[in-house]
Amino acid sequence: MASASLQFFAFILALFGVFGDIAATLLPHWKINADVGSNIITAITQMQGLWMDCTWYSTGMFSCTLKYSILSLPVYIQAARTTMVLSCILSAFGICITTVGMKCTRLGGDTDSKNNACFAGGICFILAGLFGLVPTCWYTREIISNFLDQTIPESSKHEPGGAVYTGFISAGFLLIAGVIFCSSCFKRQQGAWIYPPKQHHFPSTEQESNAGYSLKDYV
Repeated sequence: MASASLQFFAFILALFGVFGDIAATLLPHWKINADVGSNIITAITQMQGLWMDCTWYSTGMFSCTLKYSILSLPVYIQAARTTMVLSCILSAFGICITTVGMKCTRLGGDTDSKNNACFAGGICFILAGLFGLVPTCWYTREIISNFLDQTIPESSKHEPGGAVYTGFISAGFLLIAGVIFCSSCFKRQQGAWIYPPKQHHFPSTEQESNAGYSLKDYV
């Protein structure tokens, strides 16, 4: 049975995972292309994300353009949008559910109810980690394949940005937190199966009354 401190550690990991998941979803740093011209004044950095494309100039100017058209986007970006949003929603649900089921809180009722809540929250964290890991892997694969493609000019090639690394780390935090919560509930149930509670059998009141008085005295 996992201790309350281990569950609290898993909860802190899940919090970092949720914040990182939201940041990775919103930031435009999924892929970066640095185009440095002959003059340093013309140096620009182009960043592309799931929702917007941004350009940063060496003069300090910063401009962003939203991606309004969904159908014109590549398939991996559409899939990344959907799965990252699902990951954020599931991780938020996991935070709410595990808050009720943790041992260090007074919510959730009896021990069995808190166990079930912890297990459900752990499943939410595991699903959120998987939903966050799949788009980051797919997005990274597309960046690497385009970078190694000889037919694509150098000016159109990109490198993974900070949002991709943030997505990987956040997915790892959520997976670890989910495994800890689920394993704590599983070990508790397994202990209950191996060592079942002792049942005390008490004689009925009717038997006690019959044993106390002999019927021979009334014959």
